[in-house]
Amino acid sequence: MLDAPMQVDPSSIASGVNNVWVLTVTFLIFFMHAGFAMLEAGQVRSKNVANQLTKNMLTWSVGVLVYFLVGAGISSVVGGAADPFAYVSGGSDSWIGWLFGAVFAMTAATIVSGAVAGRAKLRAYVSYTVLLAAVIYPVVVGFTWAGGFLNDIGPGFQDFAGGVIVHGMGGIAGLTAAWILGPRMDRYDDDGSVNVIPGHSITFAVLGTLILCFGWYGFNVGTAASVFVVENGTLALGAFADTVGRVALTTTLGMAAGAIGASAVSLVKTKKVDTLYVANGMLAGLVGITSNTNGITWVGALVVGLLAGGQLPVVFEFVEKKLKIDDVCAVFPVHGSAGLLGALAFPFFAIPGYEVSFVAQLVGVSVIALWTVAGTGLVFGVLKLLGQARVSAEHEREGLDIAEHGVDTYPEFGGPDVDAGAVRTDGSGVVRADGAGDPPNAGKIKMVTAVVRPDRLSNVKTALAQVGAPSLTVTNVSGRGSQPAKTGQWRGEEYTVDLHQKVKVECVVADVPADEVVEAIREAADTGEPGDGKIFVVPVEDACQVRTGVRGPEAV
Repeated sequence: MLDAPMQVDPSSIASGVNNVWVLTVTFLIFFMHAGFAMLEAGQVRSKNVANQLTKNMLTWSVGVLVYFLVGAGISSVVGGAADPFAYVSGGSDSWIGWLFGAVFAMTAATIVSGAVAGRAKLRAYVSYTVLLAAVIYPVVVGFTWAGGFLNDIGPGFQDFAGGVIVHGMGGIAGLTAAWILGPRMDRYDDDGSVNVIPGHSITFAVLGTLILCFGWYGFNVGTAASVFVVENGTLALGAFADTVGRVALTTTLGMAAGAIGASAVSLVKTKKVDTLYVANGMLAGLVGITSNTNGITWVGALVVGLLAGGQLPVVFEFVEKKLKIDDVCAVFPVHGSAGLLGALAFPFFAIPGYEVSFVAQLVGVSVIALWTVAGTGLVFGVLKLLGQARVSAEHEREGLDIAEHGVDTYPEFGGPDVDAGAVRTDGSGVVRADGAGDPPNAGKIKMVTAVVRPDRLSNVKTALAQVGAPSLTVTNVSGRGSQPAKTGQWRGEEYTVDLHQKVKVECVVADVPADEVVEAIREAADTGEPGDGKIFVVPVEDACQVRTGVRGPEAV
């Protein structure tokens, strides 16, 4: 006798597969925080890197708790839900839905940190994150995705994956916060001319960009959340049937076109293809396509991507030079204006039969922009009045890594420490800090000071150890001499590099001949190119060992 076929509930399969899909793309979107961290860290100065990384971690940690306890419920209240906090005790499906919404909320929050980098107090930024996660962003969601009034204007305001609701809102918030805080010190001269302040690592910025591009597939493609639906008791494809393929295609085309658009405008403006503009252009193209990716033609995706990337250098220059707003990571041209452009262009490139109205889009972006400016302006305005918005001038010059966190992101100089086996010893295996042999230098103390290339420091340390002078002091310095000045470029703007990065090595010797030290440094630091540095020898009148009080050559 044959066994009866096993009966499977189609709704269980649909629910399970859909939940796995949503969780997978949710984790992908969460990984975008790594991209934001690297992108922003690369665009700030080295003295502010740890501060930027800390803000990104706290954005998630603080913001997601607030969004769970308050924010998600507020969005439901604004949207008119009967039981706005049902997700708290609603079970597995409700919790997964909440988490999917939370990663979008935290993306909007973290965008702001890049605009106010280098001068915002950590407590001010965290306070704003709390209010953004609790009220500002949830109200925007309430107006739109949660069923609010913007859905009632014609066919409703259309924003598939958050081109305006998430990115446009974050970019506008960042611009508003940066305007209220004011520019970084030395960003503008008294006559209003702009000083370029390059970030410390193009490498980090590009790595962050590519991580964000990877995560964006979760952002856009993941919004097509229903793999399966149940129709007449059988499984059928949901959004995967006619939406997910278009979303994947237009997302990819928009990203690529954004990079090309920014590259082209950069080439026209500066005669060079600026690396940072290419990176930012990829993101601007993605932002531009995010609101319309489910209902736009592939031609429209290319056009929107090109326009979103092309507007980037123009809008950034306008913000920087006309508005005099110091948007450190270009969050407004990348997320703000690109997001608005994509939403407003949607009606002109929609696929046949897709209902979208320019009036509804215009009203939607206007309402979201006004609410965001008002909410952000109020929070940062109050913080500024209380003297809690911006760090002191002393802390800003010192760097927020030390002032706000007590850490040095790059504490080490040069390469690894010298192998003890290469160091001269006294015969018992103990390192001789004062060298060996007959007293040279006529029994006097001399200081040998060398200014050399940073990449030669490890060689210099080894060479000094080999001549019996392992004790040294190293300082990061910058200066100019015979090495010619160069022209640098940061986000399309040229600046003169006439102070070159060097390290200063100071070595005080008594029992080691100063001439041997000089020759050791010279051979180790020599590359044969201008800019290898200089070595100076000066007499030292006296020396005193702090621990013992011993003075003279014996103290060295």
